[in-house]
Amino acid sequence: MNRTDRLYALVEHLRACAPSRVSARALAARFEVSLRTIERDIAALQQGGVPIYADVGRSGGYTLDKSRTLPPLNFTPAEAVAVAISLGRAEGSPFSRSARTALQKIVAAMSAADGASARELAGRIRLLAPLDAGEPASVPAVLEEAMSARRVVRLAYADADGVETERDVEPVAFTGGTRAWYLIGWCRLRGDARVFRIDRVRRAVLLEETAPERRFEDLAENPPDAIVRALEFV
Repeated sequence: MNRTDRLYALVEHLRACAPSRVSARALAARFEVSLRTIERDIAALQQGGVPIYADVGRSGGYTLDKSRTLPPLNFTPAEAVAVAISLGRAEGSPFSRSARTALQKIVAAMSAADGASARELAGRIRLLAPLDAGEPASVPAVLEEAMSARRVVRLAYADADGVETERDVEPVAFTGGTRAWYLIGWCRLRGDARVFRIDRVRRAVLLEETAPERRFEDLAENPPDAIVRALEFV
């Protein structure tokens, strides 16, 4: 069994045993590897966002939080690759870091055979990008948290001329595409709605204050050369 297959099998075994804990020694024996290898595998899964927890002591071991994982899914290999293609184009977009861990969880929840077929099919997909296209500016994690938790955020923001100002902003929405992303919010410095280009945000600090609820439709109109549409979740 190669390491990728072992990681997927390890997740499924822990899910099947949860909430009981499984010792590293038992896992090493089951997968016929060393204790050090199991510890490295567990660390890799944890870093990938899989909710595996460890307890020390004689009755300790590893367990998986089943409430935060998916049961075996009926994703076909083609469906899983379709999700991967969409997520592969999400670099620099809001929550792109979460997109990577989401994909890992989807594949880990598939059967071993379907997971292997999905990886083989994914190996035959190539994404093109313009030669002069630099890496898109990633949305800072603090802005993602401000949007998720609806918290006021303090920005140090540079305008098109490089003039920097500090302002408290109530986040309302992210908007953008493949080349640039923007934060739409209520700017308390200007007392009005403003659009902030993400790559011009120099610093961002999350404040303790909860932002008042504001609707995107009340703040912004569609630009003349584009249509702003909501993300379709289902």
